[in-house]
Amino acid sequence: MNASKRPVVIPLIDHRSTTRLARHSITPTGLLTDQLARPLRDLRISVTDRCNFRCSYCMPKEVFDKDHQYLPHNSLLSFEEITRLARLFVAHGVRKIRLTGGEPLLRKNIEVLIAQLAKLRTADGQPLDLTLTTNGSLLARKAQALKDAGLNRVTVSLDGLDDVVFRSMNDVDFPVAEVLAGIDAAKAAGLTDIKVNMVVKRGTNEHEIIPMARHFKGTGVSLRFIEYMDVGATNGWRMDEVMPSAEVIQRLQTAWPLRALEAVSPGETAQRWAYQDGGGEVGVISSVTQAFCHDCNRARLSTEGKIYLCLFAHTGHDLRGLLREGADDASISSAIGHIWQGRTDQYSQLRASLPADASTGTPTRRVEMSYIGG
Repeated sequence: MNASKRPVVIPLIDHRSTTRLARHSITPTGLLTDQLARPLRDLRISVTDRCNFRCSYCMPKEVFDKDHQYLPHNSLLSFEEITRLARLFVAHGVRKIRLTGGEPLLRKNIEVLIAQLAKLRTADGQPLDLTLTTNGSLLARKAQALKDAGLNRVTVSLDGLDDVVFRSMNDVDFPVAEVLAGIDAAKAAGLTDIKVNMVVKRGTNEHEIIPMARHFKGTGVSLRFIEYMDVGATNGWRMDEVMPSAEVIQRLQTAWPLRALEAVSPGETAQRWAYQDGGGEVGVISSVTQAFCHDCNRARLSTEGKIYLCLFAHTGHDLRGLLREGADDASISSAIGHIWQGRTDQYSQLRASLPADASTGTPTRRVEMSYIGG
C-alpha cells in the first residue's frame, strides 16, 4: 500500500482506565479536581469525525482523501448516550459544553441533541453555557434551528477574507462569502457572543490579520487569532510557520491602539484586548508560545465515546464500553471521577522537553484534532 494512502491510525483507548476504577467509588460533588488541583468545568463534545473542508492544518486532503475510512455510524455515540454522559459530567462540575467535530453541523438533526443538552442544569440550578464551533458552511441554513433548540453561542472558524486565500486553505474551493452569510444569519437568529477564530500560519495568511480585524471591528463579533498548533500527526507542523501572538498584537497596534483586558474566568484560553476607541475586542490564543496548561479545566469527549484529557493527548479512556455494557450512572460517574483525578496533562508547558518520535523528529504521536475537536 502506498504510504500516503494508509489510513491514519489513532490510538484510542487507555486500557488501564476501566481496570483501576473499581478500587473505590467517587460520588459527584461538583468539586472534582485533577493532580494539579484543576477543576473540571468545560466539556468539548465531538459529534462527528467528518468534515466538508480539508484545511491543511487539520484534515489535509492527502491523508483524508476519498479512501479515508471514517467511523461507522454505529460506533458513534447516540444523542441519548451523549446527553447521559453530559449529565454525569455536569454533576462533577462542568458548566460549559461546546459541540465540535469534524464539522458538527454535518451530524444529522444536531438541533435535537442541542435541545436535550439545553435542559441540563448545574448543581446550583443554572443552565449550561452551551456553544458550538463550526466552519460556517452550513450555518446560514441552520442558525435559526440551532437558536430555537437552545444554543447560546457560536464560534466560526474563518482563516481569511481574501477569497483566493480562503479557498486555498479550506482546500475544497469553498467561498468566503457563504461563511460570512452564516455569521450574519447567526446574528439575525439571535445567537449572542459570536466569535470568529482565525488560525494564523506564517507564510500563508498572516497578511489577512489587519483585514480580518477591520472587517469585524465594531460589529459585536469577537475575533480570535490562534497560533498554528502541533495537533495530531498529519498536518506537517513546523515551528517556523507559527506566528507568535505577540507579533499579531504588535501588527494590530500599528493600526489601532489596544489595551489588555483581564480574564473573565479561570481557564480562559484567550488573552483579550480592547480597541481604545470602543470598537470591541480581539483576542489571541497562544498555546504554543504562552501555554495555559496551569489552569486548563477542559475534558474532551470523542464522537465514539473516548475521554481525552488534553488536546495533545495520545490515548483516550473508553466510556462507550461502559454505556453499552449496561453500567449504571453511579459506575460511569465514578469512572469519570477516577479519570479526572488521575490527570497530569500539561503538554504545551512541557513541549520542548518531551521525547521525540524517532521516525518524525516530533513528539510522540497524538490524536488528530479532527477527531476530538479544537
